[in-house]
Formats: sequence, C-alpha cells, structure tokens
Amino acid sequence: MPSKSYRVSPVPMTLFAHLLFIAITTLMLVWLLHFREGLDFTSTNKPKIFNIHPLLMVIGFLLLAGEAIMAYTTVPTSSKKHKLYHMILHFIALVAAVIGLYAVFKYHNESGIPHMYTFHSWIGLSTIILFALQWLLSFLTFLFPGARTSTRLRVAPWHALIGIIIFLLAIVAAETGLVQKFIFLGLTRNQEGLILNFTALLILLFGISVGVAVLLPGRGY
Repeated sequence: MPSKSYRVSPVPMTLFAHLLFIAITTLMLVWLLHFREGLDFTSTNKPKIFNIHPLLMVIGFLLLAGEAIMAYTTVPTSSKKHKLYHMILHFIALVAAVIGLYAVFKYHNESGIPHMYTFHSWIGLSTIILFALQWLLSFLTFLFPGARTSTRLRVAPWHALIGIIIFLLAIVAAETGLVQKFIFLGLTRNQEGLILNFTALLILLFGISVGVAVLLPGRGY
C-alpha cells in the first residue's frame, strides 16, 4: 500500500445534507399543513395536536441533531466555538424532542389511546433518554465546568461513537413513525402517501450524508 494519504473534502456531502434538510422540512410542512389540517396544542380536532409531534421530532430533533453533528465541517471557526455551536444545536433539538413527546402524550390522553404500545414508541423514547444523558455528560465533560484535558481526550472518541449511534436510532424512530402513520391512515398510492414515502426516503439519505460528511475529514487511505 502506498504511504501517501488522501483527503476527501466533506463540503459536497455537507451541502447535500443541507439541501436534504430544506427538502424534508418542505415536505413535512406540506404534509401537516395541507393534508393533515395544521397544528394546534388546544384544538378540539385532536389530530392537530398530534401533528406537532412529527413536526418537532423530524425538523426540531432529527434534522437539527444532524446539523449539530456536522457543525465541525459546516462552520469555519475555532474549536471552542465549534463545541458551543454543536452543544447549542443539540440543546435546541432536545427541547424540541421534549415538546414533541408532550404533544403525543397529550394527544393520546385526550383521544383515549394507550401509550407506548408500538416499537416506534419504544425506540423513540429510548433515543430521547439516551440523547438527554449524552448531552448532559458532554456538557459536564467538554464545557462547564470541564474535565481535565486528559479525560476529555479519552472521552472524545466514545462521545463521537455514541453520538452517531443515537443519531442512527433517531433515524430508525423517524422511519418507523412515518411507516406507522402510513399504515394507520390507510394510505395507498395517492399524493399524501407519496409525500410520506419520499419524506422517509430523504430522511434516510440525510442520515447517510451526515455520516459520510463526518467520516470524510482527515481519513487517510
């Protein structure tokens, strides 16, 4: 094997992920506002309460978490600012996830539907709990008050690995949620069904593009 190391720029894949972010957001808004009658926390039309759940879980949680993971390849700034940007985006994603959870539990309570009876709900709640624990431990280790440099160096690879695993779990939760909704609504090959399927496809591509964008920098072959 030649000793020369080759570097592949993550910029094209990162830009592709950003375009997918816009496309997924657009499709989600079209689905929820046009086909599902909109959003409302206090509506007598209970599905409007539920609609807040997929909106926040996909756009607020999943997509922002992906952007946070790509922070080190997206924003040309110092390492300290990278960490801050990374943590802030993850915190916003966590807040969105908590509100999204509240919305679906509120919908189930007011509609007389049992909680936590599907694989989607199990994997979704587990992902958010792991995400919250990861964020808290990362805050204590890398920001305030901050662990010793040697400790941070030992923790950093595990932090990155666990972060990617949690992100992949979020992808699984989103995909199973969309499939579940497709089945519950009895959708077929109509326009709404196509939008849901294309949204699921783009979410999968977003997950792949985020993973590739993160793995490319500094990898020698």
